[in-house]
Amino acid sequence: MIVILGGCSGMSTRDRNTVLGAGIGAVGGAVLTNGNTIGTVGGAAVGGVIGNQIGNGKHKK
Repeated sequence: MIVILGGCSGMSTRDRNTVLGAGIGAVGGAVLTNGNTIGTVGGAAVGGVIGNQIGNGKHKK
């Protein structure tokens, strides 16, 4: 676990959000489709996109 978390130290906030979103999406997709591979991959893709876009417009005026 420490090695995995250490690999994120050089990532930007947006990169971490993307990875976190993909992980959560993969788990959600797997749960909703009873472990179906397509559902898991689809969930990871959607979660990654959402994670990437979180906070995208924070600093725009």
